[in-house]
Amino acid sequence: MGAGHAHKLYRHGHSPVHALPPHTKLAAVFAFVLVVVSTPREAMWAFGGYAVLLGAVAGVARVPAGFLLRRLLIEVPFVAFAVLMPFVAEGERVDVLGMSLSVNGLWGAWNVLAKGTLGVAASVLLAATTDLRELLLGLQRLKLPPLLVQIASFMIRYGDVITDEMRRMRIARESRGFEAKGVRHWGVLAKSAGALFIRSYERGERVHLAMVSRGYAGAMPVIDEVTASRTQWSYALALPGTALVVCLLGWSL
Repeated sequence: MGAGHAHKLYRHGHSPVHALPPHTKLAAVFAFVLVVVSTPREAMWAFGGYAVLLGAVAGVARVPAGFLLRRLLIEVPFVAFAVLMPFVAEGERVDVLGMSLSVNGLWGAWNVLAKGTLGVAASVLLAATTDLRELLLGLQRLKLPPLLVQIASFMIRYGDVITDEMRRMRIARESRGFEAKGVRHWGVLAKSAGALFIRSYERGERVHLAMVSRGYAGAMPVIDEVTASRTQWSYALALPGTALVVCLLGWSL
């Protein structure tokens, strides 16, 4: 199984984090996120400790802070939702800078911002240090349902093909003088979307028939067997392990 497409989140490097087997990093990030969401929202210092841990991982992986911060912009919709919570939530109110805000809403906003930001940052670090093909191999190694892994593999493999098809259709429309300027042009765009769907479906049918003719029986062949030593597992699990210690301290204080 393979997918030779590099994604924009990936940052090529030769750091110790890059060298870890993909399934160890996937397991480490999943365990870290579980620890983060299990931490009580009142333990603010614990979330600061998690941020320090992620900063240390970014330093070891040689991922610049600017690179990480730009990728964190993906959580802007969640930030907007969190900002609204103190204004719309019910319960006890408190005055802040002349505004009446809900106490429960403030705690909820902090909870969403802190845990959401840490989770997104951990995911960005995973994507920045692991190629897409390696991620698929890691998911396969962790015994994720094979059908889901295959769907993800084809999505990655043919995403660029569909995007290029959209580009050619747009160029064809513009070469004929079409320019979407309002609601009256939505019908043309809807027809283009329908044509793209039909072309994608037909391509999928042809690819499936080609696979079956070559012996496909519901499972993709494993070309690279990914393994990890105990040392590599210990390195990968150092992040969630340390975070768990911080979480337990947060529950006790």
